[in-house]
Amino acid sequence: MLYRDFGKTGEKISALGFGCMRLPEFEKDGKWYIDEEKAIPLLQSAYEKGVNYFDSAVYYCHSNSEALVGKALKSVRDKVMLSTKIPLGGEVQETKDYRKMLEQSLTRMDTDYIDFYHFWGISKDAYDNKIDRLGLMKEALKAKEEGLIRHISFSFHDDPKNIKYIIDKAEFMESMLVQYNLLDRSNEEMIEYAQSKGLGTVAMGPVGGGRLAAPTELYTKLTGKPAIATYELAFKFVLGNPNLNCALSGMQNMDMLEQNVKVASDENPLTEAEWKQLGESMEQIKKFSDLYCTGCSYCQPCPAEINIPKIFNMFTYHNVYGLSGHAKWEFGDYVEKGGKTIKDCQGCGFCEEKCPQKLKIRKELVRVEKILKNL
Repeated sequence: MLYRDFGKTGEKISALGFGCMRLPEFEKDGKWYIDEEKAIPLLQSAYEKGVNYFDSAVYYCHSNSEALVGKALKSVRDKVMLSTKIPLGGEVQETKDYRKMLEQSLTRMDTDYIDFYHFWGISKDAYDNKIDRLGLMKEALKAKEEGLIRHISFSFHDDPKNIKYIIDKAEFMESMLVQYNLLDRSNEEMIEYAQSKGLGTVAMGPVGGGRLAAPTELYTKLTGKPAIATYELAFKFVLGNPNLNCALSGMQNMDMLEQNVKVASDENPLTEAEWKQLGESMEQIKKFSDLYCTGCSYCQPCPAEINIPKIFNMFTYHNVYGLSGHAKWEFGDYVEKGGKTIKDCQGCGFCEEKCPQKLKIRKELVRVEKILKNL
């Protein structure tokens, strides 16, 4: 296993972290349980193979993850770093709720301290109206002084530009957890910024939530070298980012663990030059698409609320990268969640007037959506 400096925290973190959101579960009498006979050996094996960072949260695995992680790693508690999160929804309405939530997590994990305690999925609004307004950072600093937490962290799902706002305002943040993978590089600039400010950086979703796991010819397209499994390429890309310290993976079985450990233990990972080449090659390949949408979003907001760049990007996954399974899943998920499509179009032509590529957007949406539906 390779280890890296975790920002300025003074910690050495394994290149592979264990995301404890997808531990094996089963349902009985309408309730969900973690399968301890599978999950405990899995977590312990990860530790034995060199993983030292385990990331949980209050509601992971039907609210059972924290307790299971604490139980599985109790015997090696001083040799691992446990991470969990405080939600900032209805659970936290008053300043005192910070300590209440923290103590509940300490109890569930059966530990005297949490190594990295995250403000969970914060946005600019959550920072301003919860963390700042309620003085939660002072509570975090107090908990750190008392030894209940060792480092103050945050995870993030908002507009990337707001990461800078949060880091600059919250000077005591020590690490950051964000989405980052070969298909979604929107946080790349802010990962570099966080690292420059001394924060440890962790990526979630390095293989696109598992949708980059199938083998394809993508590596050959990008590098001219023999094909490798896409999950391996995805991990190599994330770990090749010089500003990224750790990639989390939600491993569900020993095979997944073995595969990921092998990649994270490679003593010859991508060089910075190779990593840059992969990123540049991705962008160049896009230009050969018969639908070259740059994702500039000038066509937004659509009066009918159709997320045109998102739909065209799904088509790019299929048409350019050969990731048809991912494209099909994402389009289905978009529609299932109420996303607007060409059937909702009002025919106003606003999108085509604004498009710098002069795409015939309405015609292309008809074609693209038909393809995505029939993959």
